[in-house]
Amino acid sequence: MTTATPVKTKYEAIIGLETHCQVKSDTKIFCHCSTEFGTPPNTNVCPVCMGMPGVLPVLNERVLEYAVKTGLALNCQIAKYSKFDRKQYFYPDLPKNYQISQYDLPIAEHGYLEIELIDDDGNAARKKIGITRLHMEEDAGKLVHGGSDRLAGSTHSLVDFNRTGVPLMEIVSEPDIRSGAEAAEYGQELQRIVRYLGVSDGNMQEGSLRCDVNISIRPVGQKEFGVKVEIKNMNSFSAIQRAIDYEIERQIEALESGEKIFQETRLWEEGSQRTISMRSKEGSSDYRYFPEPDLGPIEIPAYQLEEWKSQLPELPAAKRHRYENNIGLSAYDTRVLTDDRSVAEYFEATLQAGADAKLAANWIMGDITGYLKNEKLTIDQIALKPAELSELISLIQAGTISGKIAKDILPELLTAGGSPKALVESKGLIQISDTGALEVMIAEVLAAHPDELAKYRGGKKQLKGFFVGQVIKKSGGRADPKLTNQLLSQQLDG
Repeated sequence: MTTATPVKTKYEAIIGLETHCQVKSDTKIFCHCSTEFGTPPNTNVCPVCMGMPGVLPVLNERVLEYAVKTGLALNCQIAKYSKFDRKQYFYPDLPKNYQISQYDLPIAEHGYLEIELIDDDGNAARKKIGITRLHMEEDAGKLVHGGSDRLAGSTHSLVDFNRTGVPLMEIVSEPDIRSGAEAAEYGQELQRIVRYLGVSDGNMQEGSLRCDVNISIRPVGQKEFGVKVEIKNMNSFSAIQRAIDYEIERQIEALESGEKIFQETRLWEEGSQRTISMRSKEGSSDYRYFPEPDLGPIEIPAYQLEEWKSQLPELPAAKRHRYENNIGLSAYDTRVLTDDRSVAEYFEATLQAGADAKLAANWIMGDITGYLKNEKLTIDQIALKPAELSELISLIQAGTISGKIAKDILPELLTAGGSPKALVESKGLIQISDTGALEVMIAEVLAAHPDELAKYRGGKKQLKGFFVGQVIKKSGGRADPKLTNQLLSQQLDG
């Protein structure tokens, strides 16, 4: 007897992402206006970014450099000849009624990035996601909706043109993504890369990184794509994953019930956890592209391309591979340590100072990360330097202090820095490893607790932990735990 295939396995999702990444530049892409976030509305504007008659745009060279470096980091081919185009559309927040972008000759094409998904057992599954293109363009302004009407919603809209002309890189993936989890990881890896490069802060909350999802479904085995739907309005990677998972279910249910799927743009509603229809999707012909007459073509000399290439740092995927293969860390540890470039550099500097890799990873991922989260700090803002963390780890390994003492003094080291060894000596915290001294303490503890001793010797062996705790307490936390256990066993069972 054959069982029916579950609906979910009958279909596969075809997903691609269009990511707008704001370039880290003090000035806009074609003028000298500031890009500072959070300034009063319509204060960072000038005749150029407002598109006044007679003005001429001039390309910001920093934007070109950062776009090329990002293209190289994404394993793209950098164009020998590139140009800008006018993309025509008519929105209230687009003062020129066109956007300067790139169409048929973008600055970078045909690349990929590697994503890594960690399963519940800590194993890594890696996959390459193709990059179709990366191009430069200017941002539009921002509509702020105001007022309230019971039937119509907002009663009016205000326009803030501060964002108009802010430099963007649009990065378009191939439709290689198959799930919400893969899409969220793709977005996070892209964020890591631009932050490692220093070309963008990648902050989704401030709109520095904005992802639009294109998604369709098709029966498994079918080559043709289904009808593509675009989803906008997602301000976190978890929202991207939830929106995709919802849309996959919606489209499957539509196909199963014979309902037609339309090519459209939909919005993700965080409150109701669903996508809603916004508008039918324009095709590229609707934009009436033509070459931008006010900007010349871009040709990058070979020497300049090589110079920019030589300035690229080691990227997250390469670090992950090196940490696993050369250092022997787990996939989970490497993922945590390489998520932020400053954390990875702190970890590597700790190893260079002589620390054991696993112990250094545990301290950075555990107590130090916990402190950073509580205090809302970054790792380069703490007073404890990598060499000092290495010294702290050495003190534990040498038996000079216990792990507990190390945890006790860590807050002071994080805020004041300095030599852990000098701090331990000044506070009289050196671990007691003298057998005679510990035997005296143990004898005193046993004499002070005759009832518990009788119960232990009567078979209640779990009381050993009680006696260990009492000895540690009596020593002020300085008793060597391993030696204490050994000596205690001798006196309890002797």
